[in-house]
Amino acid sequence: MKCPFCGNPESKVVDSRPTDEGDSIRRRRECLVCRKRFTTYETIERVPIVVIKKDGSRQSFDRSKLIGSMLKSCEKRSVPLSTLEGIADEIELTLQNDMAKEVKSSDIGNMVMEKLKTVDEVAYVRFASVYRQFKDINSFRKELNKLFKEK
Repeated sequence: MKCPFCGNPESKVVDSRPTDEGDSIRRRRECLVCRKRFTTYETIERVPIVVIKKDGSRQSFDRSKLIGSMLKSCEKRSVPLSTLEGIADEIELTLQNDMAKEVKSSDIGNMVMEKLKTVDEVAYVRFASVYRQFKDINSFRKELNKLFKEK
């Protein structure tokens, strides 16, 4: 780590501790030449995730879009935002752990539906209706029948 004061590449770690969020390590360092102290942060390098849309186009994974789509499904429902953020965290962690650089939007949609099914059945059906592009009442009926059979 290069000293920000004198540019010397040699320093020693004086103190190390996790940040309040727990997603990085704060390190206090001391330059071996000028003896000045400075702080660095060590974080996990995340692999960028590219989402392959139904039309074949590609775009970067956007956590806020994921939460936004779930919020629409949960409109006027008593589902706390923290629950939806937790679902988004779980899905993002799953995608990061899979180490796949590209993921189909349909795979993400299926993950969201599985999570919403356990949180709020109405939100699940709303999400499924948009995600699966229900064309008529029979499509709704089939999805509801599947839900009833699982119970």
